[in-house]
Amino acid sequence: MDCRIVMDKKRTNKEQLTPTEVMKFKAMLLAKRNEILKNVTSMEGETLRRERSDLSSMPIHMADLGTDNYDLENTLELMDSERKLLAEIDGALARIEEGTYGICEGSGRQIPKVRLEAIPWAKYCVEYANLLERGLVKKGVSSDYASYDYRTDDEKDIDIDNNHLNQRVEKP
Repeated sequence: MDCRIVMDKKRTNKEQLTPTEVMKFKAMLLAKRNEILKNVTSMEGETLRRERSDLSSMPIHMADLGTDNYDLENTLELMDSERKLLAEIDGALARIEEGTYGICEGSGRQIPKVRLEAIPWAKYCVEYANLLERGLVKKGVSSDYASYDYRTDDEKDIDIDNNHLNQRVEKP
């Protein structure tokens, strides 16, 4: 089985996900989105309340000031992380509307349902995500992966074995 990418064809999810499954994933994404929005709103509210109350009771000790700054930076980083996740979820919801949800944006292969159940906003299959993490391909650069062979070593070995058998059979 050759799993190389065909870059000029736009793939759709019709091969794997049923409309019911897509709606299930959409519901999961919307629930997660609402949860994150509540978390971000709560963190923003707490941060604003803390800043207002801190003006009236400035810490006397430098260590208290350092702790307060650390807490504020930590909260801001968490909010930034949540906002990035919101963007990923919004991207997944857009892919549902486009009909491309469940298709790896890097390889064009189907993203397994198990991966989508764990990370419903996933836009890459595990194999391609691993290639990205290892720096073997670059995000958004099609020439890096246009001819990359995504088969596992076992799949490649099976093809080699089948080609070898076919050569033996074809010889008189």
